[in-house]
Amino acid sequence: MGTLLEALRNLQTIEQELAQVRSRMRTRKNAVSLQEGKIKKLEEEFNALHEQIVESRKQADSLELDLKEREEQVVKLRGGLNAARSNKEYAAILTRMNTLRADNAKIEDQALKAIQNADDLQVDSDESRKQISEQRHRLEDVTAKTEQELAKLQTMLRDLSARRVEAAAALPPDALAICERVSSKYDGEAMARVEVHGSKPPYTYVCGGCFMSLNPEHANALRIRDEVRTCDNCGRILYMEPGT
Repeated sequence: MGTLLEALRNLQTIEQELAQVRSRMRTRKNAVSLQEGKIKKLEEEFNALHEQIVESRKQADSLELDLKEREEQVVKLRGGLNAARSNKEYAAILTRMNTLRADNAKIEDQALKAIQNADDLQVDSDESRKQISEQRHRLEDVTAKTEQELAKLQTMLRDLSARRVEAAAALPPDALAICERVSSKYDGEAMARVEVHGSKPPYTYVCGGCFMSLNPEHANALRIRDEVRTCDNCGRILYMEPGT
């Protein structure tokens, strides 16, 4: 392999390392965002539970107030029994009392269910609050580790960027332009090895990047010339291992 293709492979190696570092940086930043999203969801669930608790307690208070007023009516009606002037009037008051008592029993049951529902929701709310606290501690840990990791990755990024400048300077402008264009398309993978298939001539040739067949002309040219040749299908810069 000639000097030009060797320089291109060196640049590709640096480009791939840069791509890996950038990917690791995105992953670390995403870890913080994901943790923040998890906390936000838990907080929304907690707020929804709180609203349900408030509504259940309001319902219970309203029912208890209604029940109190109705029980006062029963007391008044009980007093009216002694003042009844006829059996018919007595029976009417008694019927009204019994109806109120039956309704009061239903209202009391509804109030108890509302209170129980609020208590059950409070248990869920307490558990939700606990989870939020745990996840906030987790966020602090993830954030601290992310800051440490990003600091290391930033140093690596600066070093690799400096190495890339040197590697790029060793290439002719036209070859560098092709390499950069293909590299941006394939996330740093600008080159592909020519794979030779067959135990004896005529050999067949395949691009190691897209795995499509190659014209033998590419392999023949690369065996004798140090030049930029690209795959007709994917556009990657082709190279051959020594001795192939």
